[in-house]
Amino acid sequence: MNIVQIIPGSGGSFYCGNCLRDSKYFNALRAEGHKVTKIPMYLPLFADENDISDVPVFYGAISLYLKQAYPVFRKMPVWMEKLLNSKPMMKIAASMAGSTRAKGLEDMTVSMLLGEEGRQKEELEYLVNWVAEHCRPDIIHISNALLLGLARKFKEKIGVPVICTLQDEDVWIDSMQPHFQKKIWELMSERAKDVDMLVSVSHFFAGIMKQRMNLPNEKIQTVHLGVDVNNYNFISPLEKERNVGYISRMCHKDGFDIVVDAFIELKKKPGFEDVKLIATGGYTGDDSKFLKEQKRKLKESNLLNSFEIIPEFSGEAVNNFFKKVVLISVPVRTGEAFGIYLLESMASGVPVVQPALGAFPEIIELSGGGVTYMPNTPQKLSETWAELLSDPEKIEELSKKGYEGTKNKFSIHNHVREIINLYESFHHHERM
Repeated sequence: MNIVQIIPGSGGSFYCGNCLRDSKYFNALRAEGHKVTKIPMYLPLFADENDISDVPVFYGAISLYLKQAYPVFRKMPVWMEKLLNSKPMMKIAASMAGSTRAKGLEDMTVSMLLGEEGRQKEELEYLVNWVAEHCRPDIIHISNALLLGLARKFKEKIGVPVICTLQDEDVWIDSMQPHFQKKIWELMSERAKDVDMLVSVSHFFAGIMKQRMNLPNEKIQTVHLGVDVNNYNFISPLEKERNVGYISRMCHKDGFDIVVDAFIELKKKPGFEDVKLIATGGYTGDDSKFLKEQKRKLKESNLLNSFEIIPEFSGEAVNNFFKKVVLISVPVRTGEAFGIYLLESMASGVPVVQPALGAFPEIIELSGGGVTYMPNTPQKLSETWAELLSDPEKIEELSKKGYEGTKNKFSIHNHVREIINLYESFHHHERM
């Protein structure tokens, strides 16, 4: 099949689970012999722009924001728009505060969901015409429901099935001003009628989105995320130092401060003098002050020498991170729709210690590669770490179970075949 993926980029400034998900499916679909084209929106993609160097970034984040916020920029000359949307400018924008923040982008989110009726109708025309001319796809897969405003025009112009993934849209919307939230959920519910199927990354999140978007059961299907365990290096925890790890954007929402506080508590207990905290996942300008505060707390506790940040978080750097830790925790305050870092960890033989929130219990129960705890406090996390670190045989057991569970229950190759079957069912129906 000829497949087009529409993917909003993060610019590569932090560990973006959605970008990583789309990139892994891109590779797996190609491995199955399908032609796949990634179409980036807003910012360049996570860390693999090299394989789409001939594809422009659509809806460039800088020009898009200026046109939405300041009417004078809606008539900017072509040369200025090209300059603003150039890759060097995009990389600068990705590192700046607010570039990936929902708050302040309420009007633009509404406008994007309005699609051909929104202020970005010219960008929409350009995107749809470019895909029609250069790709001629059999199916179009949109990365998340905040982009549902694209679907109607794709259906009208190209006339192929459109699928949309659901993952953590609620986190984006719930951080917005309250009077916008109802309007956005209503628009998403209405625009969901323009796609052939919505695909949730977990059963937990399917239930959330059925309720919030008022979706009928037949409109939504769950396909779990997956990884290829062969891309990771399984190392027994018994062969490593007793370090705890964190792999996600280093921000308040993802609970990095909970990890830091838990580590400080752990180090007050006797018997854990050797344990270090190792973190990776990057951050944006919005997180700089927050991160400085976490380092200050560690310094005051004389623990800076027991703390390490690994700046790189893609490719071989991920494997190097997992070589250094025996447990990982990412205590996201409200939970998540999935959390692909859990699979990356377990594929590397690293058990996960997560709060019993969101889809975390679902993933850990299916894989067997970790434990959950509640409440989501530094004290409880510290206690859970202490119990496991004092029981190396238990960590080894969880390590083996997590690896096997990831290979058997969360294989990217199995899940990509589910996606292909879904594509083919709608593609066949469309041609009849």
